[in-house]
Formats: sequence, structure tokens, C-alpha cells
Amino acid sequence: MATTGAAVGLGNIWKFPYIAGENGGGAFVLMYLLCIVLLGIPIMIAEVMLGRRARENPIHAMLKNSRDAGASKAWAFIGAMGVACGMMILMYYSVVAGWSLEYVWQSMQGSYMDKSATEVAAGFGVLASNPERQLLWHSLFLLLTAIIVGLGVTRGIGTAVDNLMPLLFVLLLVLLGYSIRNGNFELGFNFLFNADFSKLTGDAILIAMGHAFFTLSLGMGTVMVYGSYMPKNSSIPRAVLAVAFLDTIIALIAGLIIFPLVFASGLEPGSGPGLLFETLPIAFSGMWNGSIFGTVFFILVSIAALSSSISLIEPGIAWLEKTGISRLFATCGLGLICWLGGVASIYSSAVFDTLDYATANVMLPLGGLLIAIFVGWKMGYTRVRKEISDIPALLFNIMFITLRFIAPIGVIIIFAHSLGFIA
Repeated sequence: MATTGAAVGLGNIWKFPYIAGENGGGAFVLMYLLCIVLLGIPIMIAEVMLGRRARENPIHAMLKNSRDAGASKAWAFIGAMGVACGMMILMYYSVVAGWSLEYVWQSMQGSYMDKSATEVAAGFGVLASNPERQLLWHSLFLLLTAIIVGLGVTRGIGTAVDNLMPLLFVLLLVLLGYSIRNGNFELGFNFLFNADFSKLTGDAILIAMGHAFFTLSLGMGTVMVYGSYMPKNSSIPRAVLAVAFLDTIIALIAGLIIFPLVFASGLEPGSGPGLLFETLPIAFSGMWNGSIFGTVFFILVSIAALSSSISLIEPGIAWLEKTGISRLFATCGLGLICWLGGVASIYSSAVFDTLDYATANVMLPLGGLLIAIFVGWKMGYTRVRKEISDIPALLFNIMFITLRFIAPIGVIIIFAHSLGFIA
């Protein structure tokens, strides 16, 4: 549940719908699903295994696994980059989560009801140009995250995800029913699942791969540190498949909630990062009980954001605890760093965009690539098979070949294309 909570977040409900809208819908969705199956799942299995095998935070886990495999200590770079990446994501992630809290408040007050589409859409611009208000919500969100993480793995994180995740699923289903009833469901469904490959570009493929890593929380240390908490007798492949399935289903349901409402209101699906905060309030403003369902929707977004923010900061805290620093002090210190990064993101869109691009399109795929190479080539078949012994040999062999050859080659080709080395 904790790993599912890490995977299910703003990436599913905020980012996936708008990047799918920007990149043509169905063809992009198909490419994203292929990236999940061919790249995401094998690398996630490898990352969970590295964490459980070492029973350590990402940095010390890579040091221990490197030593056992007779490899260089430099492989600890994977863990260090993952910790840094999670912190960098949280710096701008908490700003977006703050927007969702603002819209919970606006929905409860009915602020955007009975207004014209132009007035409602302009409301997001008003928020974006009000750094003090963004700072308030950003600070509140990080404070909630710090309180949960500071309470510890079982009392804080465990209790939070046990309650938040079931509530998230219930709210999703309620909103899906609302979208079917009030939206143009047929048009939204066709947009999401009819593939027009003429709209698929090389950049869209890179975005699909980056998002597959982002949404599964790969390469940022989260999966590795949660793997270190995983019982020895639990099945890694089954757990990973369950997380990947739930994460993907929730992203698709989010699309099926959002796009029918967008089309029913005559709005554009490719309106970018503001899709959730500009377009959906317009849709809710003209619909039956829109204020109530708008409140429910933005509470859902906030819950999803909170379940993921917990996991973004946990790898760094686990590392600092290993060095002898108390969890409380580590939480306060890293929380302050993320808060300052969020302040920079609020006052500079360049900082926000750089953090988003560098983490999702560079650091996460690079971390996944290095994990695949380390497990596939440095640890070797025998060590990996000993850790993942509960699946048939044929399935294991397919997974290992995918991890050793297909995943690294796929990531390298997409990287090369994005850098202009291949057309």
C-alpha cells in the first residue's frame, strides 16, 4: 500500500491527463503503457530487490550490493542521485499540491460557480501571480508531509497510506460515475484509447518514458527504501505487478474522469499544466452540484499528492538516520530544504520548469538505466535468481533478458533521440 501510495500521486491525476492531451491522446497512451511493461516493471522489480537484499537506505543499499557483487563503490551514485532526485521533485511537487489545496478551498466556497469560462480560467492566473497565497498552501502541504514522515514508518507512513489509499479509490469511482453522467464520455474515451500515430513525435516518446519512471517512482530511491522494509517471504514480482497495475488503472481512470468533462464543456484537452486547475473548474461550474463534486475532486488530488510526497522525502531521511541523525531532526532539515526549493519554484517559473524537466526526463531514466545495468550485468543471473525464486524459470528468464538488454537499449535509444544523435 505504501509503494502504491508512492506511485499514485499528481503524476496520475495532474500530469498524465495533461501530457496525454498535449501529445494526441491514444497513441501517446499506448506508448506509455509499452514503457510501463518493457521498462518500468522489470526495473521496478530490480530496484525493490536491491532494497530488500540490503535492508538499507538507497545509498547504503547500493554500497552493500556493490560490495557483494565485487563491483565498484561508485555504483552508490545510483542511491545518491535517487535521494537528490526525490528532494528536487518535492520542491516543485509541493507547489502543485498547494494549488490543489487552494482549489479545495475555492470549491467549498463555490468561488468559481456561476461565472463565465473566461472568469474561471483567469482564476488560475490570479493564483499563479499571487506568490504569497501559493507560499501559504505550499508551506501547509509540506508541514502535513513532515508530520506524517516524522512519526515514523509504521505510526506515520503506514497509518497514513492505510487510510488515504482506500479513500482515494472510493473518490475516484464516485467521480468516474459523475463524469459518465455529466460528461461526453464517448468522446473522452475515444480520445484516450483511439491511437492516431501521426500525432506521435519523438519528444512524445521521451515524455512517455519519463512519465513511466515518474509515475512508478523509479530511480528516486523510494522503491528501494520501501523494498528494504518488505518482508523476506513476500513475492517481489507479484507486489510490483500489483503496484504497476493499480497505478496505471488510476491514471487511466483519471483520464476518463477529466476528458469527458473537458469535451462536454467544449474545452481543449491539450491546455497544458493548467488543465486540472483552469479547465476542470470551468466544467464543474456549469454542472449539477459542481461545487460539491469539485470539492471531492480536489480533495482526491490532494490525497494523491500527500501519499506521494511522503515517499519523496523518505529515502533522504532513511539515509540521515543511518548516519546517526534522529528522524525528527532529519525531517525538519530536509523539509526546510524542500520548502526553500518550493519558494524558488513559486517565484521563478524557470526553476519550476527546470526541476520538472531535469528530474522526469533525465535523472529518473538515467537512474533506471543504471539500475538495469547493475542488476543485469554486475550482480549476474545467479544472485538475482536467488532473490527472485518464487516465479517459474521461463518468466524469470524473460524478465532477466528484458532487464539486461531490452530496458537499457530502450532507454539509451530514447535518450539518444532526445539529444539529437538519432532522428
